[in-house]
Amino acid sequence: MTIWEALAVFAAGVGAGTLNVVVGSGTLFTFPVLLATGLPPVTANVSNTLGLITGNLSGVVGYRRELRGQRDRIVRLGLVALAGGLAGAALLLALPSRAFDAIVPALIALALVLVVLQPRLARALARRRERNGTAPHAHGGAALLLGLLVASAYGGYFGAAQGVLYLSLMGLLLADDLQRINALKNVLAVVVNGVAALFFLFAAPIAWPAVLLIATGSTLGGQLGAKLARRLKPAVLRGVIVAVGAVAIAQLLLR
Repeated sequence: MTIWEALAVFAAGVGAGTLNVVVGSGTLFTFPVLLATGLPPVTANVSNTLGLITGNLSGVVGYRRELRGQRDRIVRLGLVALAGGLAGAALLLALPSRAFDAIVPALIALALVLVVLQPRLARALARRRERNGTAPHAHGGAALLLGLLVASAYGGYFGAAQGVLYLSLMGLLLADDLQRINALKNVLAVVVNGVAALFFLFAAPIAWPAVLLIATGSTLGGQLGAKLARRLKPAVLRGVIVAVGAVAIAQLLLR
């Protein structure tokens, strides 16, 4: 790796760490850069997953205020994310990369539709509960658990726009503030990337210089992202989510 390639990987790590905390999809920055340095796709994907863990952790620390009172939810949803992430990591090594190519863009597109319609759908669900005399499930119910399992499996497999999937599901099925949901999304990303990284340590080739550069950059970006995301109004944050998701779809279709 040349000095210019190293600087590009570091800069991509900063951008990825920032974007991951705001909405997710930091892989859109780092993965293409790693491929451009000559790394094979699987090695680039694995090295990227390892490198972004510190950035995810940095974002969790930056968002710790919004995590207060969510311990039970974190444990319940975190266990689902753990199972999904491990399954996705195993699929990465067992299946050809084209296996998910057809379904992932459609999955992200559906998530974007849910993000855009989330306020209207949430109000409709609230009116329905009021008519039926029921209360919203504190942890989202079975629908959220199943959706997070699938999203986490995808996250362990590749991860671009994983945060978009999380935010669309939790924004619809959890009766909570979007910033608190975003903080929870960061924790789930740590769980998925962490379990995938442990799996990869023993089962896949790793480019350690790239890992260290991304880890350093994403740690810095995680702190920047936490400060930026907290200042965004819900409508603006949804706009950012939709924009990032659209870029992710375009990249996946053109890859």
